Amino acid sequence: MELITSAPVAIDWHRAGFSAAVVGGALILGLILASVLTRLLTIWAGRTDTKVDDAIAKHMRTALRWLLPLAFARVALPFASLPVPHRDAVHHVLLVVVIVACGYALLKGVRVFEEVANMRMEERHEDDLQSRAVRTQVRGVRNVADFVIVVLTIGFALTTFESVRQIGTGMLASAGLAGVVLGFAAQKTLATLLAGVQLTLSQRIRVDDVVIVEGEWGTIEEIRLTYVVVRIWDKRRLVLPANYFIDKPFQNWTRSSTALLGTVNLYLDYSVPVEAIRAELKRILDASEYWDGDSWGVQVTDATDRTMCVRPLISAKDAGDQWNLRCEVREKLIAYVQQNYPAALPRLRGEVQTS
Repeated sequence: MELITSAPVAIDWHRAGFSAAVVGGALILGLILASVLTRLLTIWAGRTDTKVDDAIAKHMRTALRWLLPLAFARVALPFASLPVPHRDAVHHVLLVVVIVACGYALLKGVRVFEEVANMRMEERHEDDLQSRAVRTQVRGVRNVADFVIVVLTIGFALTTFESVRQIGTGMLASAGLAGVVLGFAAQKTLATLLAGVQLTLSQRIRVDDVVIVEGEWGTIEEIRLTYVVVRIWDKRRLVLPANYFIDKPFQNWTRSSTALLGTVNLYLDYSVPVEAIRAELKRILDASEYWDGDSWGVQVTDATDRTMCVRPLISAKDAGDQWNLRCEVREKLIAYVQQNYPAALPRLRGEVQTS
């Protein structure tokens, strides 16, 4: 029997070198153009007072340096004298990479929108409450846009593969049963996702809101589509699912205003002059950097068989100042009573009978 062996395929180095030069030249040309554009954007942003070009120059620099060279290589590929099988493979790879680069550029475009919207709204609204509400809404829109862009980018990239398209066509034939199964399996995930969208639109919580959840005092640090991060006062982070703030009650101290009222309870003897405490409180508040000048007062709110409860009422512009002001008032009023009315501090009375 005669054995037939195939001769090794000779590589046309001239054609391969020409093809590499065409694609490489397109990549270099695109990179040069991207560098020129980003440089021009940076110069233009530095010469203007608007914030839009600053945001574009900041966020789109990397996206342009990826997208333009790949797009130029994709356009120049038909001019390269590659064999058909190799040309199709390179064409497919470049197409997938260009789709991913376009998705990345869209994500950066969303960042530009977020930064510009936040800056414009902060300039328009001096009230911190309105500014935080706008930031929360814009961040929610950004999260939804990011999710949609990522899903569409992956979808478009997968449709370039013939095998994936065939699998998808086969799955559509049994979409009835599969849809029911997936619906039950993803019910909790979808509920959490919808809860994140609802939180953003309903404004139940906003970024930097002061809340009490799970017995912890903290501020809202992040609002994502599926979870919320609460920064606890001792710098811990409490991560809760988004639907927690839909299904369970919680305290929002800054829902309608950042200003807060605080109280300090002092348990003193009946002999203390309340008017003196009231005058000293006013002096402390006038000298304090934490008092907002809005509300103050002193009331006797309780009386027991041993002491009476003297309660100063004070106001501050936000939770941080309110906490510091309460501590300052408590410390200075106790020192005032110790120095001027030491007999008014809580004490036990006894009666000694001698026979």
